[in-house]
Amino acid sequence: MAGSQGKFDFAIDRGGTFTDVFARLPDGRERVLKLLSHDPQNYKDAPTEGIRRVLEQETGQAFPRDQPVDASLIGWIRMGTTVATNALLERQGERTALLVTQGFQDLLHIGTQARPNLFDLEVSVPEVLYEEVIEVEERVVLKQGGCQLPRKEPKRMVMGSTGDSLEVWRELNLKRVEEDLKGVLSRGITSLAVLLLHSYTWSAHEKAVGSLARKLGFAQVSLSSEVMPMIRAVPRGYTVCADAYLTPKIRQYLRGFTSGFKGGLQEVNVLFMQSDGGLTPMEQFCGSRAVLSGPAGGVVGYAVTSYNPYDKKPVIGFDMGGTSTDVSRYAGQYEHVFEATTAGVTLQAPQLDINTVAAGGGSRLFFRSGMFVVGPESAGAHPGPACYRKGGSLTVTDANLALGRLLPSFFPRIFGPGENEPLSTEDTMKHFQQLTQEINDFLSTSQSKCSTNGSGVMHNDIAKVVKSKMSVEEVAMGFIRVANEAMCRPIRALTQAKGHDTSQHVLACFGGAGGQHACAIARALGMKTVFIHKYSGVLSAYGLALADVVEEVQEPCSLQYEPGSFSELDRRVDLLSQRCQGALRTRGFTSTQIQTELFLHLRYEGTDCALMVTANGYPSNAQSCHSGDFRSAFNKRYLKEFGFTIADRPIIVDDIRVRGSGKSGIKSLSHAEAGSFTQKPTKMTRCYFDNGYLDTNVYLWETLSCDHSINGPAVIIDKNSTILVEPGCVAQLTAGGDVCITVGTDTQCALGTELNAIQLSIFSHRFMSIAEQMGRVLQRTSISTNIKERLDFSCAVFGPDGGLVSNAPHIPVHLGAMQETVQYQVFQPGVTGPVFFVASRGHHADIGGITPGSMPPHSTSLQQEGAVFISFKLVSDGVFQEQAVTDALLAPAQHPGCSGTRNLHDNLSDLRAQVAANQRGCQLVNELIDTYGLAVVQAYMGYIQSNAELAVRDMLKDFAHRRRQHMGSLEVESEDQMDDGTIIRLRVKINEEEGSAVFDFSGTGTEVWGNCNAPRAITLSALIYCLRCMVGQDIPLNQGCLTPIKVIIPPGSILQPSQNAAVVGGNVLTSQRVVDVIFRAFDVCAASQGCMNNVTFGNDKSGYYETVAGGAGAGPCWHGRSGVHSHMTNTRITDPEILEKRYPVILEQFSLRPDAGGAGRFHGGDGVIRKLLFREKVVLSVLTERRSTRPYGLSGGESGAPGLNLLHRADGRVLNLGAKTSVSLEPGDMFSLYTPGGGGYGKVEGDDPDSKSAPPKRRRLNESFSERGSVFEYRRAQESV
Repeated sequence: MAGSQGKFDFAIDRGGTFTDVFARLPDGRERVLKLLSHDPQNYKDAPTEGIRRVLEQETGQAFPRDQPVDASLIGWIRMGTTVATNALLERQGERTALLVTQGFQDLLHIGTQARPNLFDLEVSVPEVLYEEVIEVEERVVLKQGGCQLPRKEPKRMVMGSTGDSLEVWRELNLKRVEEDLKGVLSRGITSLAVLLLHSYTWSAHEKAVGSLARKLGFAQVSLSSEVMPMIRAVPRGYTVCADAYLTPKIRQYLRGFTSGFKGGLQEVNVLFMQSDGGLTPMEQFCGSRAVLSGPAGGVVGYAVTSYNPYDKKPVIGFDMGGTSTDVSRYAGQYEHVFEATTAGVTLQAPQLDINTVAAGGGSRLFFRSGMFVVGPESAGAHPGPACYRKGGSLTVTDANLALGRLLPSFFPRIFGPGENEPLSTEDTMKHFQQLTQEINDFLSTSQSKCSTNGSGVMHNDIAKVVKSKMSVEEVAMGFIRVANEAMCRPIRALTQAKGHDTSQHVLACFGGAGGQHACAIARALGMKTVFIHKYSGVLSAYGLALADVVEEVQEPCSLQYEPGSFSELDRRVDLLSQRCQGALRTRGFTSTQIQTELFLHLRYEGTDCALMVTANGYPSNAQSCHSGDFRSAFNKRYLKEFGFTIADRPIIVDDIRVRGSGKSGIKSLSHAEAGSFTQKPTKMTRCYFDNGYLDTNVYLWETLSCDHSINGPAVIIDKNSTILVEPGCVAQLTAGGDVCITVGTDTQCALGTELNAIQLSIFSHRFMSIAEQMGRVLQRTSISTNIKERLDFSCAVFGPDGGLVSNAPHIPVHLGAMQETVQYQVFQPGVTGPVFFVASRGHHADIGGITPGSMPPHSTSLQQEGAVFISFKLVSDGVFQEQAVTDALLAPAQHPGCSGTRNLHDNLSDLRAQVAANQRGCQLVNELIDTYGLAVVQAYMGYIQSNAELAVRDMLKDFAHRRRQHMGSLEVESEDQMDDGTIIRLRVKINEEEGSAVFDFSGTGTEVWGNCNAPRAITLSALIYCLRCMVGQDIPLNQGCLTPIKVIIPPGSILQPSQNAAVVGGNVLTSQRVVDVIFRAFDVCAASQGCMNNVTFGNDKSGYYETVAGGAGAGPCWHGRSGVHSHMTNTRITDPEILEKRYPVILEQFSLRPDAGGAGRFHGGDGVIRKLLFREKVVLSVLTERRSTRPYGLSGGESGAPGLNLLHRADGRVLNLGAKTSVSLEPGDMFSLYTPGGGGYGKVEGDDPDSKSAPPKRRRLNESFSERGSVFEYRRAQESV
């Protein structure tokens, strides 16, 4: 399969800007070629043109561009392409309709209900991929042994592929489906996505719909049960929609590509790279597996060329392109994820874990509020960086050019309007001179504005003197260092998340821009080796030539991994393996060329944390299935990633996956020549480094021999890349012609306590990285679902005064609360002398009280809500005080009607994990102190707080200026009320000159008999959240945000209640009303739903808690988003299929609530309707607001609809439950939740076309950087709790 002797073989990576071609010639020689992906004046298709050029140049025959290429000389073609990715980014796929189970027409609009950006009030969410929705009359539910529903016998029972029994509650109405499909066809839609609940295990209804649709003439029919049969309807739905949306576009491209060859490439083996790193035949290349087709080739390329199977040293792939940088890891096995988001679409399919981070050669440079910022905005290909001569902005590329690290004389003359000029150093320097002047002006004016710490006391031991004026080179170097640190953070996260030591990796660098940064990044991460392949500039194309053909099959499973299931497990594994092998044989592979690998998707029972595990290295035994000892493999992997195992807990097999590989990759035979003379540089230049300009030798890669070393500083230039060998590093050419750099130790320059704007940005990244690494330790070592899986925790670093410095993640309700707690401990008698603090806060699911879950809707005292800790020493002299903390957690049982904690084991385990996280934070801060000194670290803690302070002051000055011009007054006020009538009143007085403000809540209602009381820390959290939203850009969220703010809260009010007041509702409900009041005062936007809609149900066998989305408020230029969480919460909701599998409930409906949003020039978002039918006796508790008050509209916009909680008894009675209650339910009872809508903004004008409901134009996704990968998914999950 790998050989095609006597013919030309091609591997082609068609990227967004360039197309890279690797060609293997009949005589064994290799050629590489790079050309523009779009050049319509010269050719129609770049891959075809690349093939034509090589054939013409190597054979000497004419291959006219206007005629199909003769394919008889071609052995095989392998391609990776961004066609699917670009169509997804630009929303240029096929017109698609979605068929979904009745009651769930808005399921994919609501999705997880979490908003992607916490502080984006517009809630900018990419639009769904489908154009129309058809609800299908059908319903199947999983059979439950304890079900007590008073229903008639189901029409029939069926068996799912997982072994689960299902009941068909509603048969498929094919006649109605046919009518609906004909209507869709008549409107010109020919692509169909089908998503029916529980089709992952029983697909008969989907297959019937698919068969009908194909008969009716739909060109593309994608069934979720075929595209990816995994449990969880929402990601499976996104995946099937992507498949239906993208596959026709791929087919269209393939038709165009093959038409450029005689015979349509019928006799040529054409393979395409999939997102999982394997090749597949052209006719099987589909949309859901194509999104990472381009970058996957690069991962294969560095994995095959840089990983040494003998020393087994793991490799970090570092692919730095124009817009962003891709980071991945290889340690002898490709690392896959099975659910990842690209361009706002979550795909449930095997994908290489490629993490895209916000820094590339084209990332723009900014100076904001005293801080150097790189990206995420990109200059793009047009106009590109300033040096491209097209009026572009300053970028990382410009910074490298300004420092002499890029040499224009070695670049082609393809720049400027006529694309015939060299890179412009003059344009770059002109822009940098302007930016440097701006920076120096800022530094000189801030010299006299010395910041204070949170208590108002100056740090006398820290010199508050700003560094002298910066040079252009210092500014450019600063941006390079900030960009490097931004790229180091995800590399640390990627490795440490799974328990690996970052420093024990090789950095494999490729991509056009990576060579200029590789040494610095490796040095910062403690790595000793950088590897750059000779084809690094086209490594994605070369990786295609090295890749295997892959056939994957996967099916869901519900078996326990225990001896009684092994025979069934082995039977299913054998069947899947035979399918894989058979498919590969039909493609020409022999048995000796085929390898299969089995993976089981395993998790401990009762957890959601599943791992895809292989048994390599774990041979079978008497206590395992025939394919290997998966129990031992799973436990060791779990221990490595999470720090513990759960003894005696059953292990569940969620999925069986077999990956078959047909070995077909080529082997490169070329070698570099040895030289008998000392290598002389091509020229000498001068490059700027930390210590100033240094003489730097320049070498051409093609002239180097493999037995000479090159000491840094040096520049090695290839046709497609530039490598910077930094001082203290040594480069050498390997026998294969690749560059291997040994990285020297860092010569750390002494850093003083004066403010250095560059170091300010770097320390900001470092402090955030410490908080993030603390969080990784906490997540890995905790045991509870809330912390380990829902990631409901925060970790933070604090200064010597207890003031917040950095906090990760940014859970809104944690922002101010942690600082208040730490400072309470700091200023206790007898506490003296700490130099910094670290803290972790986690949501313990139960700490006792009157109800399970410790969130009673009717509590009237703090003791009824569980254990209370005011100041408790958890670790004393290095000893965890287990007995003392156990006594405290069980203490609530002393109060009437209360219980102690109901899950002591999880409480203790999670507290130990929090101690471990804090210990890690102390270690990391101490390492910073060892490197820079205590005075410097404390100084930069203060400077970072001052940076946040400055951003808030600027925002307040700007608001005051606008307010004075329009209204003449610098005072604003507003009020709103809770459902019980309690007023929350705010008056804000702004000092325009200082950029400060007094937030006075005097006049707010008194403490209430109930649990909507909110401690002062909750108000501060809400205030920080609002300030960050109004600032409108990324700033450090720390104590500095509140420095310009004086907050007055009357003691004894609902916002500062007495010590024993009940407060659980204040955290989840009153906090939302505080946000509403602040935004109303500043006229920011209309009110969002103003509630978290807390719903809890359970019995002696299980318990469940959720918060439910509603409508977001409209703003001055946007409609409110429907069906989304807002402001102080961002919790993801449980997938319908998981909910019905694990709990005694049927989800009858989950859809948007029409017309719940307030009308206006911009209308408010609609709430949702959620109906839960109970299969067993349960106790239901609801804790809600906005049931009697309505979310306000602004500037003439109307209020949103209030919420409604209804109980439908099985006997037909319908009851209004009110806002807060707890009620016993019988089987057959149904709870219907109608959540509030958001308020409208602006008065509706009768004939004003802008007042209609069409939303304003959304940003296209590719106008700004889009992250992806496991690091991004982890952070997004953290911010969705």
